[in-house]
Amino acid sequence: MAEQFDTVIIGAGAAGMMAAIEAGKRGRRVLVLDHAKAPGEKIRISGGGRCNFTNLHTAPRNFLSENPHFCKSALARYTPQDFIALIERHGIAWHEKTLGQLFCDDSAKDIVRMLLTEMKNAGVVLRLGTEVRSVEKSLSGFRTATVEGDVESRSLVIATGGKSIPKMGATGFAYRIAEQFSLPLVETRPGLVPLTVDPAQLESLSALSGVAVEAEVRSGKTAFEEAILITHRGLSGPAILQISSYWREGGVIRLSLLPGSDIAAHLKAARRENGRQALQKPLGEHLPKRLAQFFVEAAGMSNRPLADLSDKAIDAFCLRIKDWTITPAGSEGYRTAEVTLGGIDTRALDSRTMQARDMPGLFFIGECVDVTGWLGGYNFQWAWASGYSAGQAA
Repeated sequence: MAEQFDTVIIGAGAAGMMAAIEAGKRGRRVLVLDHAKAPGEKIRISGGGRCNFTNLHTAPRNFLSENPHFCKSALARYTPQDFIALIERHGIAWHEKTLGQLFCDDSAKDIVRMLLTEMKNAGVVLRLGTEVRSVEKSLSGFRTATVEGDVESRSLVIATGGKSIPKMGATGFAYRIAEQFSLPLVETRPGLVPLTVDPAQLESLSALSGVAVEAEVRSGKTAFEEAILITHRGLSGPAILQISSYWREGGVIRLSLLPGSDIAAHLKAARRENGRQALQKPLGEHLPKRLAQFFVEAAGMSNRPLADLSDKAIDAFCLRIKDWTITPAGSEGYRTAEVTLGGIDTRALDSRTMQARDMPGLFFIGECVDVTGWLGGYNFQWAWASGYSAGQAA
């Protein structure tokens, strides 16, 4: 005979644990299942081990979706301030970094412990290392078959995430369940991921591996201004990860290095002070020296004295730095992607409850839904908000 619960949640990540807490607080008998040996593994490794758990500037504009309005309801129902209040009740110290990003002072494990405590207080049953074999519709709701036996529930919440970071156990489970119950999917692809370049271009960049610089990175009409990092595979760093969610195969990205700096004016001033010095010397005072040398050599101006360069020549040279165009060959894929773009089509879900419109009792939350945040705590806020919303109804 199958065990009986009101709500079964598959996935003990950020969204799943939040949904479990809220459903349990409503007096529901809740079971959380996960094939992993530990809960909240993505929480644990995030933010360099300190968990960038939310962002103060969270707004619908910080999310990608085929329906940009879908996320509004959940984000309004559970805000960054709500999560801050929760961690402060548990005495977790936190701090703000740049751009509204909030981190734990100590360890991301504090967030996991907090969620486990809240689940325990709400009477939630957690079973780890438990593989789900199948899910079926039953007369009373849903039957979930696991390696340890069958479970019956009135509500079923899918919180298994996307395909990103498969070494952490990520699978396409949520998408298979959606297809089983005839929910449409939006094409999935890696997001917040380093970009690669073709071998010929990579050879010219090889001497720059490890160089980081502030830049505005643009793809189409979208731009981000943060650091970029040149790697042995191509480009990474916060600005590149951000733009990767907007870039599509075959497209170019445009980099404006040191966006707040007038490099041409600096070079002209250096020419007035000492026209005999080579171009790379004053340029290396503003750009990393290896990067300065790269641009000078690419322009065929090695050891060229500044006095030989007219204003027009300096302006043309600086345009290479302020409008550096690169055509990525691709991305590093799900292996290093922080999130999965696309997923469960939001047209199939109720934005207030995350419930499938044509399958009452079935809910999808978190990363598996076609709502993807920017880098900087936004995806965790979506996990808390979508989990909270489902927990109020499941």
